Amino acid sequence: MRSIEHIVVHCSATSPFATVEAIQRYWREVLGWKRPGYHVIIKCNGEAVRLAPDDMVVNGAKGYNAHALHVCYIGGVRPGKEAGEPVAHDTRTPQQVEALYRQVQAWKREHPRAKVLGHRDLPGVTKECPSFDAVDEYRHLTVTAAV
Repeated sequence: MRSIEHIVVHCSATSPFATVEAIQRYWREVLGWKRPGYHVIIKCNGEAVRLAPDDMVVNGAKGYNAHALHVCYIGGVRPGKEAGEPVAHDTRTPQQVEALYRQVQAWKREHPRAKVLGHRDLPGVTKECPSFDAVDEYRHLTVTAAV
């Protein structure tokens, strides 16, 4: 079993109505990835779709994947004032909020020392992903382990 240091929350930075299949196709055909970007992706209706087992390293955050678990909600942007220029925006449905919470909580139970954070909270990341403050939202799940 991998040593998990981070539980990373993402948004797909797509329309909230993008399909899991379209996102996977983009990874394969445009980015050339052979592995998924996340372990779990959450549809608008709250359905959690497992894309990879927890023991697999995925492509969620360059430089941090070996010791991280990644969950993503579909959405995270709205159209900007300029055509084709999306703007980061928390588009989570109540069902996605609940499904994300359940997934993060489950992983936190398994890996109590892991830090929960948004993709944007990793050092060197300039994205606004997941378009909300994951550190604050999941702060109450933090468990201080005895040393």
